[in-house]
Amino acid sequence: MKLLRLSLRAIAAAGITAAGLLCVCTATGQSAPYKFDIGAQLGMSGYIGDANRSNPFAHPGFDGEISMRYLPDTRWALRAVLSTFSLSGDTRDMSDVLPSGAAYSFSAQAYELSVRGEFNFLPYGIGETYKRLRRWSPYLTVGVGAALSASGGSTTVVPTVPMGAGIKFKATPRLNLGLEFTMTKAFGDHIDGAELADLNGIKTAFYKNTDWYSRLTIGVSYEFGPRCETCHYVE
Repeated sequence: MKLLRLSLRAIAAAGITAAGLLCVCTATGQSAPYKFDIGAQLGMSGYIGDANRSNPFAHPGFDGEISMRYLPDTRWALRAVLSTFSLSGDTRDMSDVLPSGAAYSFSAQAYELSVRGEFNFLPYGIGETYKRLRRWSPYLTVGVGAALSASGGSTTVVPTVPMGAGIKFKATPRLNLGLEFTMTKAFGDHIDGAELADLNGIKTAFYKNTDWYSRLTIGVSYEFGPRCETCHYVE
């Protein structure tokens, strides 16, 4: 009975703590002064798959992106990203030996459209002191998308799940600078071309394959669409 009472007290204390944290998070979720954000990012892309098993930037490529965000408050954002990037790899750089000592290389140009959610660890913005806004904030992002890759005369389209982290800095009330790293899971084994699928003779599946790609970018964005904080309607 004593153990049961202690367990109930611990559960009650945990519930009170969780409720307190929820209240704090709700209180800090202030509305953002602007509804939308449009921007561009540049950086390098990399690949992990059948032709590269370790460093994703062993063969760095170019990545260019344009994006648009909807800003419901200072903590959250819903972002659409359209990107183009190059991928390449060479099995001769790997320590693994393929059957019959074969060697393969590839070069591909890929395009991706994704929708992502972003969570800022700090209330992000510039404003009155009492709002406790921060001009910088680290953030996490995850989403869903689709990618088209063209390599060696073959083209493939696969669903993707981009996951990443970054940091934002508000240079002015409307202008933002950012640094972001993302890793993207491609649900298909032909991002690097049909020739490089199943090099070890092990069949893959929709949910289990070896193709990932990464991107490291810097970017700038501009906020627009002022949100009406105190709207007065006259009939």
